[in-house]
Order: sequence, then C-alpha cells, then structure tokens
Amino acid sequence: MTEWIREFPASITVCDREGTILEMNDRSAEVFASDGGRALIGRSLMGCHSADSCAKLASLFETARSNIYTIEKNGVKKMILQSPWYRDGEFAGLVEIAFEIPSELPHFVRD
Repeated sequence: MTEWIREFPASITVCDREGTILEMNDRSAEVFASDGGRALIGRSLMGCHSADSCAKLASLFETARSNIYTIEKNGVKKMILQSPWYRDGEFAGLVEIAFEIPSELPHFVRD
C-alpha cells in the first residue's frame, strides 16, 4: 500500500474482480473492526453485505461502473464512492472510499 493512503482520513477498501478484499487502510480497518478489521483481507465482501447490497455489488462487478451515494448511520453522514480500478487497462476490482460529510454540505456552481 502506498504510504500516504495508510493514514488518510477516509476509509479505503480495495477488492479484486471476484470481491475478495485485498487492502484496507487504517480508517477502513477501524470502521470494520467489529467485523474483523484487517482480518477481512482475503475474504469476500459479499459476506459483509445484505442481499440487496450484494445484488448491487454484483452489478458493479459485471458492468465495471461506479456507484456514488450518501448514508447516515448513528447521526453521522458519509459519502460513499465505489469505483472500478484497472490493471493494464483491464477491470481488476472495486475501490470503496467512504468519508464523513457535514449534515449541511456547501454546494458551489462554478463557470
């Protein structure tokens, strides 16, 4: 893992094209500590999600497309980006980046 990613203040989780978790930065391991933290590396992320979420992930793996949304859990809002990554131009898996956002997020339109 590139060193700057390790302590980056967003959760970064990387999986291969079959959904096996390959890497987690410190924040990701902390967020998923109750599920095993870094012990999840080498395991399928399908075991960590509901049936609906697994269906969405399967679609992302099949189409190599991004999924971007927000969630709120225990009063904390987060932005979630699930996006494909590539090796030598071929789809290699998904990266999930999750970070907290304020309840009121400024929006700017720039020309």
